[in-house]
Amino acid sequence: MTGSSPLDFLGATCADHSGVLVVTIDRPPANALNRSVIVGLSALFTELASQDAPAPVVLTGAGARFFTAGGDIKELEGTGPEEIDGRMRDFHALLVAMDQFPRPLIAAVNGHCVGGGMELALFADTVLATPNAKFGFPEINHGLLPADKGLQRAVRILGARTVRSMVLSGKLFCAGEAVDIGLVERIEDPDSLLSAAIEAARDAGAKAPVLYRALKRSVNDPDQKRDERSLANTLQAAAEYFKDPVAAGLRAGWNREKAAISRRTTEQ
Repeated sequence: MTGSSPLDFLGATCADHSGVLVVTIDRPPANALNRSVIVGLSALFTELASQDAPAPVVLTGAGARFFTAGGDIKELEGTGPEEIDGRMRDFHALLVAMDQFPRPLIAAVNGHCVGGGMELALFADTVLATPNAKFGFPEINHGLLPADKGLQRAVRILGARTVRSMVLSGKLFCAGEAVDIGLVERIEDPDSLLSAAIEAARDAGAKAPVLYRALKRSVNDPDQKRDERSLANTLQAAAEYFKDPVAAGLRAGWNREKAAISRRTTEQ
């Protein structure tokens, strides 16, 4: 049985699928992560983790094209350094909350999963994806940087050489390559993606919670001092690139390009 959840927040919905909580990022057209969604997701994982028996979670995106296109940089237009500082603190807190979530977390990647979306996927226990999914860290081409904690997680899972190539080129790659490098466990047909993710979450959720929690903690190895260092690195980098004229020009160009794409889509 499926029901709505009181945990719904602006930009996302939560639905109980017989004991599995499906969290859907829903911000058309690209499910971009604005500050409301980032704070809402962080609060959700923190609240669930505080419960005696948290539900397994499936994280996905609405529609057929985007898991999430990453951060909503339109929010940064006309803002000052305080806004980028607060935003990066909030996103870091979300990654920490996902890192420490003690129950199964499955990412059902239904389309583009780039930038901040890649970071969310990296903190899932299992990633399933559709054949049309695209992955990558395009920030270098758009005047932005990923969070340090997300990059460190990527290096631990995928290896330094692979991540170096990703972040310095900004190129996107397909679902098949994501399987090859160990980011995605398997590819699912779009019609079966969500049901497969729910089944995977339910199977993992049937394991003894105390054992699952302990094993996940050992594998993820959360470390407060390391997180503090990552946050400091993220904030320092953000302060530098936010005021850099070259990076600002790249962000402005990316915003113009996205606006043109949106207009063409509307006209079609």
